[in-house]
Amino acid sequence: SEAVSEGTVVITDKQTAGRGQRGNTWLATEKQNLTFSLIWKPTFLKASQQFQLNIAISLGVFDFLREYIDEGLAVKWSNDLYFWNQKMGGILIENTLQGYTIEYSVIGIGLNINQLEFNLPTATSLRKVTGNPQQYDLSDCLCKLLEHLEKNYVLLKEGYYETLKARYLTHLFRYQEWHEYRIDGHIQLGQILGIHEHGRLALETSEGLNYYG
Repeated sequence: SEAVSEGTVVITDKQTAGRGQRGNTWLATEKQNLTFSLIWKPTFLKASQQFQLNIAISLGVFDFLREYIDEGLAVKWSNDLYFWNQKMGGILIENTLQGYTIEYSVIGIGLNINQLEFNLPTATSLRKVTGNPQQYDLSDCLCKLLEHLEKNYVLLKEGYYETLKARYLTHLFRYQEWHEYRIDGHIQLGQILGIHEHGRLALETSEGLNYYG
């Protein structure tokens, strides 16, 4: 088959069962939201550095939303975008490896833009959050989002791993806050202290510091 060039975008008008991390799903109403896949070829990343790509992409989506929303935005580990306690979108990254490096990545992004009614109270959209009386132009939103993704991707290419990770932690949902978490079937109080270099979540509980994911 013909090779797909880096930066190719495949748009889906209707997403009925978007697959997220660990089996999560999202529902997107037809022609109301952004649902697309993006092809990148981050051959400069080692297989062990895959989570750096997650960080850059999450920040790209965060920066796009920040153009419209001043506060309450957060990245929920590992790839969801939240407004306070409500989900605005999700990211799924599937990497194909060539030896010890990443050959190419298929990045699926589902972002709620104009949808106002949801079956779940834990979901929201850009228009619902901002109260914009008019629908956002999806083509314009996509162009702006791709620009922010590209900016963070360039930083990744240039090796600004620690800078990107520091920003990711700054905007991480519930970072360094005590909350209840379900761990091995039990509810425990814990706080997120950081992210392991391979993307595992560092969570402190009464039993000490453990890594999950």
